[in-house]
Amino acid sequence: MSIIANIILILFLPVQYYLFGFFSAPKNMSQPVAAQVEGASTESQASSNEKSLAGSLSSQKKESANSGLIPQRKEDYSDIKIFSGASVVIDVDSGTILHYDNGRENMPIASLTKMMTAVLVMENVKDLDEPVTIDQEPLLTEGTKVGCPTTGHCVDERLHAGEKVTVGDLMKAMLLDSANDAAIALGRHIAGSQKEFAALMNEKARDLNLMDSHFCNPSGLDEEGCYSSAYDIARIAAYSMRFDKIWSITKTSETNICSIDGRYTHKLKNTDLLLDQIPNCLGGKTGFTYKAGKSLMLAAADPLDGQHKIIAVILNDNDRWADMKKLIDWTFENYIWK
Repeated sequence: MSIIANIILILFLPVQYYLFGFFSAPKNMSQPVAAQVEGASTESQASSNEKSLAGSLSSQKKESANSGLIPQRKEDYSDIKIFSGASVVIDVDSGTILHYDNGRENMPIASLTKMMTAVLVMENVKDLDEPVTIDQEPLLTEGTKVGCPTTGHCVDERLHAGEKVTVGDLMKAMLLDSANDAAIALGRHIAGSQKEFAALMNEKARDLNLMDSHFCNPSGLDEEGCYSSAYDIARIAAYSMRFDKIWSITKTSETNICSIDGRYTHKLKNTDLLLDQIPNCLGGKTGFTYKAGKSLMLAAADPLDGQHKIIAVILNDNDRWADMKKLIDWTFENYIWK
């Protein structure tokens, strides 16, 4: 009997193994493998980037889905190549990516950082007429300052220690003149220090599901470990469109601001040269440091009806003005909203 029992056991083993293996197979075996995305060097990185991009898009659509219309490629669609470090175009309402080239590469972004600073100003200051007292720290900063378009080259009245300026006027200086001293003064006014303000910036980045950004200061001056991406900047700009004040400033060609006591007047001139060259331009922001190169963010509306808005970002491009104009024209020539 023992011989017969052993024979039966041997014959039954393959069936038992098959049944056990079938019922205990890992559930994730049936899940599809995520497609690789640009910039991923390994399969695991690809999967991670794909999930974060999907999450970012989902978040963007929830934030700003307005018209219900989605941009679609026209039948005669033709692609475009911009010779820059990175470039991205997104539709503001749906979050749809219309153009993408190296869009999630971590790069220094210089003064495009100031768009995030502007968002935090709008969300943390109830009254833009609130006074800010200028102290020494912003006055000692490098790069562009109020009255000084470049380091050491001043053409107009600078900010003065002890001068009181409203939050709204410092916003104008920061977004028009790209003034680092104005950005630093705002950051210190809101959070007490640049580092504490940077913590608020990074917290906001997490809230917006921005996966490619780490901010170190409110101005965008180069620091080790400070970076963002063309895609993240486009998302920040799209989010900022809920604040009309930001975009009314970026669309202004030039203006004057004064100290609260009227003692000092400062002339401001927009650094964006495309304002008068693109009729449907809604405003933009320039950026430059030697490490980041020349960058540009610009918003534009559909020239046919003005309803559909796009955000375009170009990073590290010596021909940013011509390339941005080309990119904006290409977008509206190759997409239709349905």
